[in-house]
Amino acid sequence: MKCPYCQEDNDKVIDSRSGDDGYAIRRRRECLGCSKRFTTFERVAELDIRVVKKGGERERFQPDKIRKGLERACWKRPIPTDSVENAIAKVVQGVYSHDSSEIDADTIGTMVMDCLMELDDVAYIRFASVYRQFKDIHDFVDEVRPMLDREKSERRQEARKTRTK
Repeated sequence: MKCPYCQEDNDKVIDSRSGDDGYAIRRRRECLGCSKRFTTFERVAELDIRVVKKGGERERFQPDKIRKGLERACWKRPIPTDSVENAIAKVVQGVYSHDSSEIDADTIGTMVMDCLMELDDVAYIRFASVYRQFKDIHDFVDEVRPMLDREKSERRQEARKTRTK
């Protein structure tokens, strides 16, 4: 590794630790030429995964698109930043662990929606309205109805539990 100060290619590693949630190794190095210290990161080389869009075109997978979509859906919602970061990591890892070098955009969208359903109902509906391209209020109601039914069912079960105690 060339020193960023003197360009000498002779250094020693002082410290190594895991970084970026285990997806990188952070190394602290000392140049043996000028004795200055610098940090490097070692990551797995990016996999060449292609996303197959609805129209059939293919584009390189861009994890930042997942981040932007999830952050936009969760904007101004009482969701901890760690939870959003974990959801992003879960979707990105799901894409990278996919069996093929190509993945449908629908598959990624479903992964995102599954994560959002666990996080926050409003964030889920925000994402779904864009992802599923709601045309009118009926599309919106059709998406919300199963969520309301699930919540109603959960309240009934909770009421039964308190009556039996």
